[in-house]
Amino acid sequence: MTKNPYDVLGVSKNATADEIKQAYRSKAKEFHPDRNVGLPDDEAKIVEDKFKEANSANETLTNPQKKAEYD
Repeated sequence: MTKNPYDVLGVSKNATADEIKQAYRSKAKEFHPDRNVGLPDDEAKIVEDKFKEANSANETLTNPQKKAEYD
């Protein structure tokens, strides 16, 4: 089961497009692989997975059709 994209980005279900964009950029910046160089393999994998979750959540919430299907 995929995670709730609203929870992944930390926004409410009635968040605006700008709020979603800002939340995504914050998460992407925090978990980007280039910012987390030198981590042990197990921690690097966790950070990579969180980065992928943020990308997936952003894709779902910024695409009106995908968002409507999810909601």
